[in-house]
Amino acid sequence: MFRYQIIIEYDGTNHSGWQSQKNAKSIQNEIETTLSKIIKKKIKIIGSGRTDAGVHSKNQSAHFDCKNLLSDKRKLILSVNHFLNKKNISIKKIIKKNINFHARYSAKEREYEYIILNRDSPPILDKNKVWYLRSKLDIKQMKKAAKKLIGTHNFNTFRSSNCQAKSPIRTLKKIKITRKDEKIIFILRSKSFLRNQVRSIIGCLKYVGANKWTIKEFEKVLNSKNRNQCAPPAPAQGLYLSKIIY
Repeated sequence: MFRYQIIIEYDGTNHSGWQSQKNAKSIQNEIETTLSKIIKKKIKIIGSGRTDAGVHSKNQSAHFDCKNLLSDKRKLILSVNHFLNKKNISIKKIIKKNINFHARYSAKEREYEYIILNRDSPPILDKNKVWYLRSKLDIKQMKKAAKKLIGTHNFNTFRSSNCQAKSPIRTLKKIKITRKDEKIIFILRSKSFLRNQVRSIIGCLKYVGANKWTIKEFEKVLNSKNRNQCAPPAPAQGLYLSKIIY
C-alpha cells in the first residue's frame, strides 16, 4: 500500500464545502470521484480539515492510499485536472509520503487568509473572492484589538453554535493585518481552529475598525465566552485556507 499527499486549490463559491455530503456538491466528493475514475480503483481521500460552503483554498492538503505505485504523477495530475478544472478545482501536487503520514493528524499548524476589499466601488474581478466593504476601516485600531487574541484563550465567543469541538480552548499563534492598495488582508495561524472561528474574529475586528466597538468592548466580548455577544461573522467568500504546516 502506498500513501500520497495531494495539494489542492479550489474556488468554493459553488460548492457545499470540503466534506462529502448527500445530495450536495462537495470538494472531497468531486476529487474522490475523479481520482477513482482515472486510477480505476475506489479512492477515499482524507483532508487536513473542513472548509465551509463558499470558502476557498490555496493549498488544502489531503491524502489517499493506493495499492499500486503511481509511476507518472505528472500525467496523473494532468488527467485529473482535465475533469476537475471544469469544477474550479485543481490538484497542484501529488507527493509520495510515508504510510504514517496523515493529512489531518500530522498537521502542526494551519493558516487562513481573509481579504476585505475596502473601496467605494464594488468588485467585478474579485466578485465572490472578497468581503466588499465601502465604509473606511481603521486598520490601526484593528491591529491593536487583534493583539488581544494572540496566545491561548477560551474562544467560545467566536465559534458557531453547531461546532463539535470538545473544547473551546485554542492557541492563536499569529494574527497579521496588512493593507495592500484597496485590500485589507488578515493572516491567522493556529494548530487548529473552531468552526467559524476565523470568520467570527474578522466580523468582530470589523466592528472595531468601523468604530462600532472600542478595544475595551472587543476585549469584553472575548472574555464573555458568550456566542451571543459576537458580531455577525464575516461572509465565507473572503476566506481562504492558505497553508498547512507539517
